[in-house]
Amino acid sequence: MPKQSSTPASRTVRMLRTLTLSIVIIVPAALAKTPVATGTGGAVATISEQASQSAMTILNRGGNAIDAAVAAAATLGVTDPFSCGIGGGGFMVIYLAGQQRVVTIDSRETAPAAVSPTMFMQNGKPIDFDTAVASGAAVGVPGTVRGWHEALSRYGSMSFKQVLTPAIGVAKQGFKASETFNRLTAENEIKFRHFSGSSALYLSGGKALPVGTVIRNPGMARAYAEIAAKGAAAFYGGPMAQAMVDAVQRPPMADGFKGAGVRGGQMTLADLANYEARIRQPVRSRYRGYELYGMSEPSSGGVVVAEALNILEGYDLKSMARPQVEHVYMEASRLAFADRNAYLADPEYVDAPVAGLLDKNYAAQRRALIDVRKAGPLATAGDPYAFQNDLSVPLRPPVSRPSRQESAHTTHFTVSDKDGNIVSYTFTIESWGGSGIVVPGYGFLLNNEMTDFDFSGPQPNVPEAGKRPRSSMAPTIALKDGKPAFTIGSPGGATIITTVLQTIVNHLDLGMPMNQAIDAPRISERNGAASSVEPGFAGSAQGRALAAMGHKWESNAEEIGAANALVFNTDGTVTAVSEGHRHGGGAAMVQRAAH
Repeated sequence: MPKQSSTPASRTVRMLRTLTLSIVIIVPAALAKTPVATGTGGAVATISEQASQSAMTILNRGGNAIDAAVAAAATLGVTDPFSCGIGGGGFMVIYLAGQQRVVTIDSRETAPAAVSPTMFMQNGKPIDFDTAVASGAAVGVPGTVRGWHEALSRYGSMSFKQVLTPAIGVAKQGFKASETFNRLTAENEIKFRHFSGSSALYLSGGKALPVGTVIRNPGMARAYAEIAAKGAAAFYGGPMAQAMVDAVQRPPMADGFKGAGVRGGQMTLADLANYEARIRQPVRSRYRGYELYGMSEPSSGGVVVAEALNILEGYDLKSMARPQVEHVYMEASRLAFADRNAYLADPEYVDAPVAGLLDKNYAAQRRALIDVRKAGPLATAGDPYAFQNDLSVPLRPPVSRPSRQESAHTTHFTVSDKDGNIVSYTFTIESWGGSGIVVPGYGFLLNNEMTDFDFSGPQPNVPEAGKRPRSSMAPTIALKDGKPAFTIGSPGGATIITTVLQTIVNHLDLGMPMNQAIDAPRISERNGAASSVEPGFAGSAQGRALAAMGHKWESNAEEIGAANALVFNTDGTVTAVSEGHRHGGGAAMVQRAAH
């Protein structure tokens, strides 16, 4: 490493002054977002107008969907920094039109080499979850930048310098804090107050920045500029990597919180240098004549969505009343989640019976457990090994334990280009604001992905050195008769799976146009004592009908997910669809609007 001309402390002080001076208060103004757009050429749907515009800029400059996806993702790291960014990881599903095949890129974070399965245990008990989150120990080795590198070098047509230019512009020029941004900041005030960079960048006097504040992030612009100039090597080695390691091992505490006992982590420069993204085979399944392509482990999303749809395929949902459809949807989800919790984890550490879980005959066996008249009890895991056609003898977990509550804070978006290439991409830093640690001098938040592991075992998803924590991300691409039909995905922790599943049922079985399928009230049954629902659902006619069947609702109703989708219409047009109201509404754009 080259010698530094100043001390880390002095550099941090200068950085904090720069970030503090980057905040300007202006009069709020509404963003001109529209959640639905139909036309020809390329299309994009994200939760951010600036991110969608970045994708459009790249498409209009001749880039393909992969180039545009990286541009949108980088911009989301600026405008939606509490849910995603280069300090985290994710999963990208890509349809390559010229080759008519689907590939996936796994850029999930990994556990540092020094990690052990008992890292979150103390005196024989799991430590407090919130304490674990706001710490260097929660930080997994980030994979996002390596994932972008693999996407661009294998399937893109532009350089890092080209695709990062729009995001650098947004980071320098700034964006206005929306009501959603203000609310999310307020929810994280306690966490952000602990760390010097986070409090300087996102708080004023210890409070969330007001709506309408222009937030500029020169540190993130610097990070992107270094990656633009030197590629992924700038992130996984050199000054940026050293700054990350220092922040993880010795979290930069704000005045008044030094000595607060925040745990440092064990990530090293070697962990960063050794990080690899994975090119994986997608999970492929069929439902109602559609081919669905999703993400394989360590994401559980593709397998669980496919298993639940296999269970539902045995019902004539079109002939059922809506409460009956939603009842069997919830019961199918309950059964699939029981299997998820028992079997699925990083495939490099756990030999999960995926072929059995995806077998149609296994789905029929699970379907037989559903009572179409009433809600079932907590489900136990099935035995998919009989459907494996596998001569090996893997261990069979004896029970399915309820999974710990996952953070519901991620982002998903989708892009297509004029040549028919498609990207469905979900990426995250885990909880809102991740670990709460902003890397000094570089302006991005580090993830708390290590808390996606189960804190105690025996479980397939306990921490291990180099292991990727199980995820629920479920970016999906659907084909019909060999041609793209639609994409769908969402943030939301474990509710990602149910949001994607319910949206597919709404669209294909209930016949809703995609915008209605996305905007419909969401129910999330994950094999718990009660299901998650959105505000107002419990007292609705749907809610009362389901309650009469024995379903119970969690008391803390809140928005579930923030989905984005593309629909490829039979007339050759494409419709981009984002949220109509959740998360402040999304931004759908097409290159040439239909008239």
